[in-house]
Amino acid sequence: MQRRPLVFIERTAIGLDVHARSVRAAALDTSTGELIEAKLPPGSDAVARWVDAIAVQHGPVAAVYEAGPTGFGLARTLTAVGVPVVVAAPSKIIRPAGDRVKTDARDAVLLARLLRMDELVPVRVPTVSEEAARDLVRARDDARVELLAARHRLSKLLLRRGIVYDGSTTWNREHDYWLRRVRRDELADAGAGTLAAFDAGYDAVTSILTRRDRLDATILSMAANSEFTGITNRLGCLRGISTLTGFALAVEIGDWDRFTGRTIASYLGLVPSEHSSGGSRSLGPITKTGNTHARRLLIEAAWHHKADYRPGKVMKDRWAAASAAAAARGDQGNRRLHRRWQILTAHKKKHTIANTAIARELAGWCWSLAVMD
Repeated sequence: MQRRPLVFIERTAIGLDVHARSVRAAALDTSTGELIEAKLPPGSDAVARWVDAIAVQHGPVAAVYEAGPTGFGLARTLTAVGVPVVVAAPSKIIRPAGDRVKTDARDAVLLARLLRMDELVPVRVPTVSEEAARDLVRARDDARVELLAARHRLSKLLLRRGIVYDGSTTWNREHDYWLRRVRRDELADAGAGTLAAFDAGYDAVTSILTRRDRLDATILSMAANSEFTGITNRLGCLRGISTLTGFALAVEIGDWDRFTGRTIASYLGLVPSEHSSGGSRSLGPITKTGNTHARRLLIEAAWHHKADYRPGKVMKDRWAAASAAAAARGDQGNRRLHRRWQILTAHKKKHTIANTAIARELAGWCWSLAVMD
């Protein structure tokens, strides 16, 4: 779970409703009750000047705005000039159920009042290097999604014409040879439109694959020599967590010390939802809140713990890159998670449900390795 913000001790609370082309601001003087509203031009510098003017007239200030697509530049700018800033989690903002009017001005006032009452849940502002690394791993994830879609389009184009690959493994060198042979021999009479569509699909797969491989190389280089190298190597002591996955988890979560082994699963949305009232208690699907990217990586990694556990050369090489304590901890986690898979399978749990349970526990093992000195 996120940490609670510090107790509000400044005189003036400033709420900022930030958009790409405008910023709506509201300053609440808690001593006089005066409310100052303004519409500001976009840009951190313009907002910082207005906040400074409010501080001169109304004493010490603190500011808040919602996390969103405008990023964390404004928070860094205000922090640099000595203004305490809270970047609020939008999903945790309390809004009156009967309030049917929503405007930028009202949102700014609401943020200022909630800041004054310490009723906001902050998100962590990443460092510049963390945000740069996060941009990299998310660009790689975008390439993964685009590659999957491009491959589906190409294979379904052939399927509509009854052309199906009879090999056991697709999208390897043999499959590529088969695609080019199909283009030459079986689509010759399909028409110019089909040939153009096939060429466009094949070119899309090739270009996206090249882009993904280029991003992979950049990630591997950064994982080998950066501030995230230690955590990446320690996370790699667990099955299913390659260098790419470990680096992505390291930069997505950032500061692991803000969690415990119990709370990190809640942050990642891997705990069951609950609806309880009176004497009834009902558990539902996982909440799926928090960091979507990290949750997907853990779900995928959890499947690797189902197979028999026999540490091979790859795993032993990863252990050699980490400390002996981390390697021992990783081995302990691998054995525990595989045993949990066996127990859940023996109880005939659905594989998807069992895998989610393993991913929830895997998050705790990742935390224990990440915070290890």
